[in-house]
Amino acid sequence: MDRLESMSTLVAAVEAGSLSAAGRRLGIPLATVSRKVAELERHLKTRLLHRSSRQLTLTDAGRAYWAACRHILEQIADAERVATGEYSAPKGELVVTAPIVFGRLHALPVVSAFLGVYPDVDVRMVLADRVTNLLEEQVDVAIRVGELPDSSLVAARIGTVQRVVCGSAAYFATRGTPRRPEDLSRHDCITFEGLSSAQHWSFSSKKSKTTVPVRSRLAVNTAEAAVDAAVAGIGVTSVLSYQMAAAERTGALVRVLRAFEGAPTPIHVVYRAQPLLPLKLRAFLDFSLPRLQASLASS
Repeated sequence: MDRLESMSTLVAAVEAGSLSAAGRRLGIPLATVSRKVAELERHLKTRLLHRSSRQLTLTDAGRAYWAACRHILEQIADAERVATGEYSAPKGELVVTAPIVFGRLHALPVVSAFLGVYPDVDVRMVLADRVTNLLEEQVDVAIRVGELPDSSLVAARIGTVQRVVCGSAAYFATRGTPRRPEDLSRHDCITFEGLSSAQHWSFSSKKSKTTVPVRSRLAVNTAEAAVDAAVAGIGVTSVLSYQMAAAERTGALVRVLRAFEGAPTPIHVVYRAQPLLPLKLRAFLDFSLPRLQASLASS
């Protein structure tokens, strides 16, 4: 039995939540994952996992052993990074994820400048309007819009953004400009599935919060599509301010219901806590944080 390989398999199974998910993550058959975990249990003469068709849970002995395995594997990874020079100079691949529009408008220019300064670091950018699991998807840095849940991740706040309601001047000239959230019941709405409900939109002012029903004439799955549809005069949409900022600057979109926009939404850069940060990550954080803050402040 390759003990380190079996320990890695156990850690992957627990983190993935099932043996089959671990197999997909490691690129090996389910039978191989099951065999390696069983070999560990025979070697230790104790059960490590409670298995069922739906979930995987650790026994008391398994919980202690799993924690020790993670620590050992992290030490090995650190030793390998030291040996390859990752802690002596910024080098290697850095994986960065961000929401699609934010990534294109704000993160990509910063990443491009970073690559020019650090020729031995390569960056893989993953732009997606979803929350990625940094551990499972091997992501080094994520930019997240919204309140953060309690977690073991380290977070650095880079600014705030506002959720806004907007439409084209031509649309409002024809259909009238909403003055209160309740007025939206008389308007055609464009809903962005990643941000707003197709049935109700929520608003807040200094005195109260309210939720109003809306008629979704068009539902889209990206902010860019919602903005383009609003520019085309299809209806009113609700997006984040940076997503429609360019269209607002040119006059293609007009912002309405400003008094009901509520509190700003925070934006953070998050990364996994590590005993010793690889220099490529430290260099990127030092380089990107002030530039992202400046980019948001000027948008």
